[in-house]
Amino acid sequence: MKSISDVKNLANKNVLVRVDFNTPLDKGRIVSDYKLVRSLSTIEFLLNAGATVILISHLGRPKGKEKKLSLRPVAERLSKLMQKKIGFYNISTQADWTKLRNDLPVLKVGTLIMLENIRFLKGEEKEDPALSKKLAGLCDLFVLDGFGVAHRRAASVTGVASYVPSYAGLLLFEEVNILGKVMKSPKRPLVFLLGGAKAETKIPVLKKILSVADHILISGGIFNTYLAAKGKKIGSSIEAPDFENEVLKYCQNKKVIMPIDVVVGAKDGKEARPVAIEKLIIGNKEAIYDVGPETVRMFAGFIKNAQTLIWNGAMGKFEQHPYQYGTFALVRLFAARARGRAFGVCGGGETVEILERLHLMPEIDLVSTGGGAMLDFLSGVKLPGLEALK
Repeated sequence: MKSISDVKNLANKNVLVRVDFNTPLDKGRIVSDYKLVRSLSTIEFLLNAGATVILISHLGRPKGKEKKLSLRPVAERLSKLMQKKIGFYNISTQADWTKLRNDLPVLKVGTLIMLENIRFLKGEEKEDPALSKKLAGLCDLFVLDGFGVAHRRAASVTGVASYVPSYAGLLLFEEVNILGKVMKSPKRPLVFLLGGAKAETKIPVLKKILSVADHILISGGIFNTYLAAKGKKIGSSIEAPDFENEVLKYCQNKKVIMPIDVVVGAKDGKEARPVAIEKLIIGNKEAIYDVGPETVRMFAGFIKNAQTLIWNGAMGKFEQHPYQYGTFALVRLFAARARGRAFGVCGGGETVEILERLHLMPEIDLVSTGGGAMLDFLSGVKLPGLEALK
């Protein structure tokens, strides 16, 4: 990929930057500004070089224009972080586009503006050529800096890159470079913690990582699916029945380390108790919600010996007490080992949430801003957004 840092003259250029500011909101208040902070290096680099920067992002999955998914609160938080005024533009009507195009030539050098949620426009997710050309018409250069959207085909990701010179932002370039090195030449042992609810998104990663990792510690949806495939009664536990054969195939590999006990209980946390896998029988009103204490003890041994650590997905339903203990215990061990002893990489929305809640972000070498994109990258999938920059 070509990096924006390789462009010698950015003065007086209009640069459209596709960031990933899809950050959780609570009643209009930003819960985490991690993605905003990580994008500052690219934004400030461009502004210091004399460019006018036009930020574009999505937020959530709106059906049309939804006020609760406006990027205005995000723009306000970014303005405070940068201590800089940010112009905010709606682009829902032709008049909005005309105003924006008319304003751009008269803006001062080093101006920063943000466009309203790009997913308010129907053509975004369809990679509509008309919208792609409109976006390209705003800029001299396009920069993709949102790794979290690099696995998507969209007008603001791959579409616009077809019409103007396009580059990787500093954040995107850093993440791809680090993840590439981890996959190609990791220090060993490499231990991968693979959890989360959606087994179908984890199976391609499990398949790919088997050729790279020394040990893969699994939990969550993949493990539940394995148990169901083996005929275990797992109650209302989350599983992926359509993928049972694949899970059985990959989990038979000696590199895959599975829980030896789990925490079973009701959805609201009542009657929670550890149960050994060999004695596991769950009624329909209960489910598996966490790994058990003996599994934590076993997994800890692999983590303590690792030289490279990768983690994606919680071990259980950490949002509900008392199902957080397995995840929190293993994450603390992960962070302690990553503190100079091993190279630690994490990724995914819930991963960031857990690390922030436990104040462990500074202990990890790379906390990726991409969840699905990181999984696809580690699976060996060619990401459309990255391919468009070649």
